[in-house]
Amino acid sequence: MSQRVLVFLTGLLLLTALGSYVYYRRTVARVPVDPWALVPDDAVLVTVTRDHATLVRHLKETQLWDNLMAVRYFQQLEENLAVADSLTGGRQVVLRFLGRKRVLTSLHVTGPGRFDVLFQVPISSVREYRQVRGLIEGLGRDARFQVTTREYQDQQLTEIRPQGHEEGVTLLNYRNHLLISASPALVEAVARRLDNLSAPTVAAEFQSTDYFRLRGVDATLLLNQRRLPQLLSVFFRQELSPEIAAVASLARNEMTQMQLAGNKVVFNGFANPETAHDALHQRLVGQPAQRLRMAEVLPLRAALVVHLGLGPVAALRGPLPPQQAFPDSAVTRVQPLLDSLTAELSQEVALCYLATPSARARPGKLALAYTANPVKVANLLGQLRRAVGATPAFGRVGPYQLYQTGVPQLPQRLLGSLFQGFEQPVVAQVGNYVAFGDTEPALHQWLTDVAAGEVWSRSPTQVAFLQETQPMARLSVLLDTRNCWNLLLRGLQEERRAGLLRNETLFKRFPQIALQWVPAANEQEAGAQYFTQFVLRHPVAGPATARPQNPDGTGSVLDFKLPLSSSPELLAVAGARLPGVLVQDTARMLHYVTPDNVVAWSDSLSGPVVGAPYRLPGGAGLLLATPGQVYQYNYQGQLQPNFPLNLPDTVRATSLTVSPPGGGAAARLLVAGGSGNLFLYDTQGHTFPGWQPKQLEFRLVGPPQYLVVNGRDVVVVLLENGYVYAFDQAGGTYPGFPISVGARLGSGVLVEAGSTLRRARLTVVSQRGERVSFNLSGEVVSRGRVATWSRTSQFRLIPDQAQRTSVIAREDGGQLTLFTLSGQQLLSQRFVTSAPRSVQYFNFGPGRQVYALTETGPGKTYLYDARARLIGGQPFDSSTPQVALAYDASTGLYHLYRVVGKELRRTDIRLAQ
Repeated sequence: MSQRVLVFLTGLLLLTALGSYVYYRRTVARVPVDPWALVPDDAVLVTVTRDHATLVRHLKETQLWDNLMAVRYFQQLEENLAVADSLTGGRQVVLRFLGRKRVLTSLHVTGPGRFDVLFQVPISSVREYRQVRGLIEGLGRDARFQVTTREYQDQQLTEIRPQGHEEGVTLLNYRNHLLISASPALVEAVARRLDNLSAPTVAAEFQSTDYFRLRGVDATLLLNQRRLPQLLSVFFRQELSPEIAAVASLARNEMTQMQLAGNKVVFNGFANPETAHDALHQRLVGQPAQRLRMAEVLPLRAALVVHLGLGPVAALRGPLPPQQAFPDSAVTRVQPLLDSLTAELSQEVALCYLATPSARARPGKLALAYTANPVKVANLLGQLRRAVGATPAFGRVGPYQLYQTGVPQLPQRLLGSLFQGFEQPVVAQVGNYVAFGDTEPALHQWLTDVAAGEVWSRSPTQVAFLQETQPMARLSVLLDTRNCWNLLLRGLQEERRAGLLRNETLFKRFPQIALQWVPAANEQEAGAQYFTQFVLRHPVAGPATARPQNPDGTGSVLDFKLPLSSSPELLAVAGARLPGVLVQDTARMLHYVTPDNVVAWSDSLSGPVVGAPYRLPGGAGLLLATPGQVYQYNYQGQLQPNFPLNLPDTVRATSLTVSPPGGGAAARLLVAGGSGNLFLYDTQGHTFPGWQPKQLEFRLVGPPQYLVVNGRDVVVVLLENGYVYAFDQAGGTYPGFPISVGARLGSGVLVEAGSTLRRARLTVVSQRGERVSFNLSGEVVSRGRVATWSRTSQFRLIPDQAQRTSVIAREDGGQLTLFTLSGQQLLSQRFVTSAPRSVQYFNFGPGRQVYALTETGPGKTYLYDARARLIGGQPFDSSTPQVALAYDASTGLYHLYRVVGKELRRTDIRLAQ
């Protein structure tokens, strides 16, 4: 062939290739392609995202971003994005490339125990096409990667994998739609589908649905419920498949829109009912949706609840031929009783799994059903037990009884195939609800929770969660991800457990999950759909969760995240009927609880609070001390200027005494330290001469008293050896001091203010049972015996909460007796243990005295009224040495504040007249 002919043919081929490319770009590639047509038919779920910058922002606002970045898959994705940025020489190149494109991400089961993801990204311009091509060429030049191409079904597939690895990424560019997957089989499935793009797509039934027309939509989700059991079988053991398939058979597919908002993720959309003959939908079609009323019997330890709203339960059970369903002859004879029981159950039934302490423990399972006639159901259950020869013995939990049914698989025979797995069920009734437990311990555990009020209806967290769900639904699946953690570990395939453990933070990010399906009012008409709502929620962040304490709604409980370590301290709040409360937890976090039972602020301290906080006059704030620092807060929880004051390193403060208000002078802060050291500061941190420190020869008895008498500062200090000192502001001793009371002292002093030093009176009680009163001139005013004493007895002076009156406590072995100052016995009680005991005296006026005796060993507080009657007939639990008590004159109620473990409890008490 001549050279001229060869050049001609070469030019002709180039022109043909150029013409083909121009034709492809202008004609073929410009023909719109439905992106759903490129999704293989076996997709289990498909997500569509659009505004990716906003999506990332919402993920960060809901604190999901950090959790996602802790998952290995997303870590690898982030690493790949970093590689792409480095090769293109930019930052966030991929995120900017995605921009507002509609990106489809589909999930597929690709083999036994394996699933893979397919990404579909549109290429909308020549510049973007060059970016993709430049990225692939850059990877080809990088020694860390190997880039190859191959033909499949007339399509060119590009494979990118790291050197030395068999797995990588496969790409297909079809009409400017870039399809990417780590599974070559998925990309090949797309190539095969190109031969029949006119076939119905996985979203054919939602062709006219476009949620992105709505504002605030972050993504859409298409779920193929028919393939959902196949996906879950990748993770869970095979024995769970029947239950999963039964629940999933309500609908065949659904499309929802996703919104990320604050503390929750919400999916709303529509689902097409399942048409298979034996599907759950076919059993329940036409049945009315119902409210979840059984919150009053759902325990807080519930991990998974499958709730069904319907009419008669017989519709759920379906027809069961007696001979086929009940081969046991004894059960066959009682078929009429079973039918009668089923006829009495209606409105709502539920399958409930209980939390377990470990993954090795078998979870307890309950079947709950509502009955409008609990008495008749109880009679029928009794007849059934007698008919099958079951034992008449029963167990008791509080006011409830539980029995053996004697009928294997009774819940399944009454409620249908969803309620399998009750080999030897146990039954109990609570109000209008009948409950079957798969084991006696499971039912006993449930009854214990119900009797204790540990149920959803009394949990503000659960109530708030239910308020965000649909009020009427046919099917509700409710999960507590923290409670069901061990259930998941137990139910997962062995090779999947490590993955779940690695992603624990992400999984528990939303502890409350609700999946709901609400039937249409005209559901029997063609084209009727379920309204679907999925809610993933975490409670509003805070240090404590509030809930009612008593069944009648009186009282309250604040359940903190950590155990509380301090006794409650009350702070009067202007205009409020109830006081505020200060408590501290074991992490040294100080919490202020408002009268409305809300934690208003919290702050971390350097140590435990010593003594009682001091409330500054005029709403100026609070003063309190830890062993190493002094703090001043305003009532918004903000530290005031110059605070905290740092005490010397060698000092561990044991009390803080603040000078009384008056004269416009700044508050003086008297800090008592170990070894009888006293320090005096003002609120600016200045020290006073003579108090740097003032050292005493003996240990102090209780906090010093700071008095101002006729403009003169007087600091009264009691020592264990029975000596009493009175110092002025310069540290000098007042005339007449020290004085000796003639015996050792074991408690503080009661102060009666006076206009002069001589008229001011102070009263102490010695360890010989003698009451001694003296004035600030150093003169003993009166002396008298309160009670007999022995070498083992101990006496303490107990002032009331306002430091105006007092009583005297005598302890002798296990016997504790209270006396008035004049020696009249008020009450006496013997204690079993030798643990330290705390005595408190509350005086709210004539006839309204309350005495609190706390035995710290068993953690019990005994409250007595003015007539020495035990309030409530039994002691109150208390895990700290002291309680707090307030009185509301407008209602005549006493409000008891106490700490029990992690809980701050307020109990409302009305005393008998």
